Amino acid sequence: MERYLHQPASLVHSRTRVDGSPWQGGGAVKCAIMQPTYMPWAGYLNLMAQVDCFVYLDDAQFERSSWHHRNRILANGAPGWLTVPVLRGHLGASINEVRVDDAAPWRRKHRTLLANTYAREKYAQEMLEAVEPLSNTSLVHLADLNIAVLEVLRGKLDIATPTVRSSVLGTGGSRTRRLIDILAQLGATEYVTPPGALEYLQEDRFPELSPARLWVHDFQPATYTQRNTAAFVSHLSILDVVAHLGWEGASRYIRPLEETAKIFQENP
Repeated sequence: MERYLHQPASLVHSRTRVDGSPWQGGGAVKCAIMQPTYMPWAGYLNLMAQVDCFVYLDDAQFERSSWHHRNRILANGAPGWLTVPVLRGHLGASINEVRVDDAAPWRRKHRTLLANTYAREKYAQEMLEAVEPLSNTSLVHLADLNIAVLEVLRGKLDIATPTVRSSVLGTGGSRTRRLIDILAQLGATEYVTPPGALEYLQEDRFPELSPARLWVHDFQPATYTQRNTAAFVSHLSILDVVAHLGWEGASRYIRPLEETAKIFQENP
């Protein structure tokens, strides 16, 4: 199978990647669509690395006290939260409408906490490179902040997958219908879903309604040595991986030898 299929000319010429460059080449074969979360876990980057096109679902509805604006790091041998304070917006506000609350110096606190928490780790300075966007106070919308961090991670981890925001694609509908429309617009023939979304995709009859072949993401984090822990603490922010393994090691970590996605079968 060819890696790329023909992409509609209107999409090539009128859409842009997150970095502002034109979307060149043909339509993606395998696509993933994820809400932009704050300093996500390694599995998020593994998913991004294995597809031909990655969509930030930045106009999905914001959920307070969710991964949208917080994540976990290893603090004194136990998981601790990093939370971005946000201003209270209108009911049903999307992630790209929510503004961060800079009334308190949370940006400096996050950087300082990370620097102090991982000060004894070999790759602490490399890890701090990922949070440089926090210094950019012009990033006042949560989606912009999250995507800026994600784009730094994408570059440092050598992920060549092109990215685009759903908000620029002009698709409508809700939930599964929206996903199907995005896939169609990008010319995708395969869709990789996180396992948590599989149930509603089945309820909404995605396998019947979409011509795209459905894959289920299945990333199992490997263990690595962590300081002051009785047992390995998994599913922390990718920052923990980088602090312990460095960018080169983290790049290998998110690319295990075994397959991390499986073809969905309705009745296996």
